[in-house]
Amino acid sequence: MTILVFGHKSPDTDSTGSPIIWAWYLAQVKATPARPVLLGEPNTEAAFVLKHWGLEKPAIIADVTADDTVVIVDTNNPSELPPSINEAKIIAIIDHHMLAGGLKTKNPIEITMRPLACTATLMHDLMGDAVAGAPRAIKGAMLSCIVSDTLEFRSPTTTPHDKAVAEALAADLGVSIADLAAAMFEAKSDVSAFSDTELLRMDSKEYSVAGKELRVSVLETTAPKVVLDRKASLMAAMPAVAREDGADQVLLFVVDILREEATLLVPNDLVRQMAEASFGVKVSGDTVVLPGVMSRKKQIIPALKL
Repeated sequence: MTILVFGHKSPDTDSTGSPIIWAWYLAQVKATPARPVLLGEPNTEAAFVLKHWGLEKPAIIADVTADDTVVIVDTNNPSELPPSINEAKIIAIIDHHMLAGGLKTKNPIEITMRPLACTATLMHDLMGDAVAGAPRAIKGAMLSCIVSDTLEFRSPTTTPHDKAVAEALAADLGVSIADLAAAMFEAKSDVSAFSDTELLRMDSKEYSVAGKELRVSVLETTAPKVVLDRKASLMAAMPAVAREDGADQVLLFVVDILREEATLLVPNDLVRQMAEASFGVKVSGDTVVLPGVMSRKKQIIPALKL
């Protein structure tokens, strides 16, 4: 039996790196056969991280079966997991998001959920002394996950512990966090090869708010103009994406990492009403700037209302 370790659909750096980290720990430290897999193609930043640290991209799977034994990381939301997740034998969840509910297990399992910015930080704590013996690439993946999820410590989700772990890893590896972050964010900001539909799904999660099914998409970038120059075609693509995904509306927040603000695209009255009710702003055009908004988990999802 080989345990499958995976994160959420539309894998970002944390949902790409954390399965690799934990599968290494299970296989090499706990002597338990395990392998990382992905639920989709990694985004451009995650792809850069894999290449930068010389890590092989995990296989992509579409679903699981009753014969699969799995560990879920970086999510606990069934809508972000394989369709048959409740058929599989889930043995553990390692996560840093709010509890979504809806997962069912065949037996009692180990669940570790902590209010940290990054799953990799949590794994660092769970692994304890084993981190010291981890290969350079595993430590590098761990550092990259933290840098990504904290937006180089700019995100309000960042805790002192996340920063301390990242700084210790960087010192151990002999790398500059600023240089690594700059390279990662440059990779993340290059969206030229992606269609509007792909951009709307690239870093998105599904939520129900006030009776509306929403696909809440976030694009974190150091070059927001590149995305906002495409706002007309992005908004035109939203109805089809929503329809195909069983949602009422797609919300797209373009997060400017350097200015520490988000721009929400406003294609219709529903989004305008939601923006005004949620963020206390007055919307007069097809975009609205939300100063200080950086985190979907901490600032966007908890605020959304009609």
